[in-house]
Amino acid sequence: MTRKARTKEKPPFEPGLIPAPGELLVWRDGQHFDHWQNLPCTLCGRPTPMRSHSGEPAHKACAEDWLTANPVEARLGRFASDLAPKPKSKSKGQDDHA
Repeated sequence: MTRKARTKEKPPFEPGLIPAPGELLVWRDGQHFDHWQNLPCTLCGRPTPMRSHSGEPAHKACAEDWLTANPVEARLGRFASDLAPKPKSKSKGQDDHA
């Protein structure tokens, strides 16, 4: 019996908004992190476990710098933030405290 390789590729997940030049990307989803393999960043060439929504290896900081340097191309959605998470419903009697 042979073991299946861990090469099963996940399909790209849905991106959210493209931040304005100089703003930060929100990459909180765990799918941005590859636990198994570092690949060369497509922007700087150094190894990274980070992936864009399309699976492109890129450091988050490199992607943010690219968005700032290429504001027109950025509109095409190469790098984007995650979708905003749905707000969790609060139970009765629970309020936000500062």
